[in-house]
Formats: sequence, structure tokens, C-alpha cells
Amino acid sequence: MATFLFDKTVFGPVQSRRLGTSLGINLLPTNGKVCSFDCVYCECGLNKDGKRHKPVLPTRLQVAEALEAKLKEMAQGSVLPDVITFAGNGEPTLHPDFANIIDDTLMLRTTYAPQSRVSVLSNSMHLQKESVAHALKKIDQNILKLDSAIQETFDLINRPQRPVEVKTLIERLADFEGNVIVQTLFCHGTINGTAFNNASNQE
Repeated sequence: MATFLFDKTVFGPVQSRRLGTSLGINLLPTNGKVCSFDCVYCECGLNKDGKRHKPVLPTRLQVAEALEAKLKEMAQGSVLPDVITFAGNGEPTLHPDFANIIDDTLMLRTTYAPQSRVSVLSNSMHLQKESVAHALKKIDQNILKLDSAIQETFDLINRPQRPVEVKTLIERLADFEGNVIVQTLFCHGTINGTAFNNASNQE
């Protein structure tokens, strides 16, 4: 599978079938993946590949400046994004300044693109961190991953870098009280000799 990485902190906009005109924000390095999962289907490759380079994360100020410049540019062309989406080369909530960056983004959205939504694509693993959960509850669209409700299948597909209980993860998703879109990749096959079919085991 070919590896696809975003080479900028603010990228796009791109046309998304589900989100519309989406302006992306990548809080991870531009030369490799940094994630708490190593999903078998990840377009960004493997974590070990990113470790060939010293990971350099954009600072809070760099993210704000890049986003403001892009929103100003788009406003001049009278084409503002439908959504500002945190995605990129791994898990955005790993950024140590994630909560403050969300606050900055909401302020810039209100100033330059008040009709735009703010969205985060996350693997859900860090919802136990209070600052992350609090920040996510401020935004318009939480698109949070749950590929399987079965622990064995979850571990096979998502390959978390440290143990995580699916039961606990589901409880944290429930804490959002409906302000959440659960993202699931339905698939079947064999990994390391173990057959799985998460298209039929969702709860």
C-alpha cells in the first residue's frame, strides 16, 4: 500500500464527500506518521517509518498563523471552507498544545469564517485525557474512530501502541451525549493467521 503524507500544517481545501469543502490542519510532522495506533489500513504508513526522522511538531503560534493566512486568502476569493478539519499524519490529539490550538481555531473561525464548522478526526484513544475531551466537546463535529466493539478484533485492526480497553473507549464515546460521529472501517480478512470480520461484530 502506498504511503500518503500531508506536507503542510494547513492544507487544501479539498472536496470531501461527507464534509464538503474541507480545509485541513495537520498537527503532526510533515515527514512521517506519529500516532498511538498503527492501523493495518493506514494511508500514512507505519509509526516506525516516521521514526527515521526526528519528529518536529508545528507550534501553537505556527498553526494559528498558517490558519489565519489561509482563511484570509480564501475570504478574498469569496470561497470559505464548509469545515476546518483536524486530520493529517497521525493522531491530532497527541499534540501537547491540542486544547489551546482548538481554542485558537474556534476564535479564527468566528473571525474569518463564522459559517464554517470545526471537525476533528481522532482515533478516540486519548479521550481519557481531560483537556482533550474538554476541547473536543467545544467543536462542531467529533469524528471518532471505533472499528470494532470486540477487543480481539480491535487489537488486530488498530494495533494500539499501548493497551486500551474497548469497553472503556465506548464509555468515553458515550460521554459526548450525541455530539459525536462514530467512524468505522468495515472489513474482513486474515492478519497473522487470525481471521476477522468486523462487518458483522459491531455492537
